[in-house]
Amino acid sequence: MLIGREAEKTELNRAIGSPHAELVVVYGRRRVGKTFLIRQHLRDSITFELVGLHNAELSDQLANFANRLSECFRTKLAPPHSWLDAFQQLKQQLSQAKKERNQKKRVLFIDEFPWLATRKSGFVSAFEEFWNGYAVKHTDLMCVICGSAASWMIDKVISSKGGLHNRATSTLRLSPFTLGETREFLRHAKVTWTDMQIAEWYFCVGGIPHYLQHVKKGKSVPQTIDELCFQKSGLLHNEFDKLYGALFERPENHLAIVRALAHKQKGLGRNELLKLSGLNSGGTLTKALNELAESGFIREFPALYTQRKHSLWRLTDHYSLFYLSWIEGNRTSGKQIWQSKVNSPKWRTWSGYAFENLCLLHVPQIKRALGISGVLTEEASWQYAAANSLDEGAQIDLAIDRNDQSINLCEMKYSNNPFMIDKKYAAELERKLRVFRTRTGTRKALFLTLVTANGLKPNPYSINLLSNQVELSDLFATA
Repeated sequence: MLIGREAEKTELNRAIGSPHAELVVVYGRRRVGKTFLIRQHLRDSITFELVGLHNAELSDQLANFANRLSECFRTKLAPPHSWLDAFQQLKQQLSQAKKERNQKKRVLFIDEFPWLATRKSGFVSAFEEFWNGYAVKHTDLMCVICGSAASWMIDKVISSKGGLHNRATSTLRLSPFTLGETREFLRHAKVTWTDMQIAEWYFCVGGIPHYLQHVKKGKSVPQTIDELCFQKSGLLHNEFDKLYGALFERPENHLAIVRALAHKQKGLGRNELLKLSGLNSGGTLTKALNELAESGFIREFPALYTQRKHSLWRLTDHYSLFYLSWIEGNRTSGKQIWQSKVNSPKWRTWSGYAFENLCLLHVPQIKRALGISGVLTEEASWQYAAANSLDEGAQIDLAIDRNDQSINLCEMKYSNNPFMIDKKYAAELERKLRVFRTRTGTRKALFLTLVTANGLKPNPYSINLLSNQVELSDLFATA
């Protein structure tokens, strides 16, 4: 069953019903479900499908092409000598084959597109010639090209300055499942976890569909995490290195950034990131940051009312953060490693940061709960470092700056029971409001907003300070 992806399915339906030839580009991180989406939603229209081979020689890629072409068109073809010859064979087979009755378009699906473009292979230029010289003239053709290396797809295809410049008619970036989509997937698999348990899973693994496929009904979250992450044969025990190695040709810079960000879960500014990662300032850092952001691993949070150089970068990929914090360097052994750690003080502290990350990935759901889905907003971080012992500093992890002259200053608190604001925390909240108002000079209305996992225990502090409250259940809603 194809869960979620409503916007993507709508766009694919538009493309397949279009009176023009369509070139659809789909990208997103490894295991996010790109191939499944195309195969499921377009399965009745796919005429030809080719999957690139990872780290394969040109001769193997061409042999694989010939095999797939022979299977799809039920003929016997010899391996082509070059990619130009390969696409010439595809043209001939398409011209000879007839479109099936009631078929709106014939879909050509090329998966793992970057893997086909091996060094000096001529693949990209041959595809450009195929599209510009042949496919674009045939209104019954729709070509879907797909790749996990997001930065490559953007540089070489979407923002191409060569033969594919402005040729993509549709661009789809596939993101991990939201909490709501994760719950829907699990329910379809007959896994009866509560919302809190699903959030606990999300803290560790995120909403990656392929990982969810390995959840077994009748198993608790700690049992499942133990099997997948801490057993040496588990799917996610060594996934980290495979993940970055498959996405980036030289992942050393990307890994240096990810490891630096994992040490400061509240986020790092550019200068701090340079220092901790050991990278040089300039193009090297910028390129790696952009590639990680496009692949969905990190996110830049602009600093409200300040220059971009004060932005904070956060590691928002839950699995990467969990791996670096818990799996890597783990020296314990046994079958219940995670079950022994999940109730530790370290987990309680760490899960608070993970909950913040979860909230930052569900801002549309927070806006919906606040009744401001239709309001134009900018989401940002904000911080002010005290200049001396007499000065006051403050940090706001999420400020929702609204164009209706209001700002929601959001605090995220994770606890197993209804959260209670005590005297100390109330003073901290008052200080944050005071410092934010003073240092920004804003005249907008400030709404202190608390996002909790298990609701709020009302008391005079909460009544006097809070303007809005959002609960974990609100984050499961469709934005």
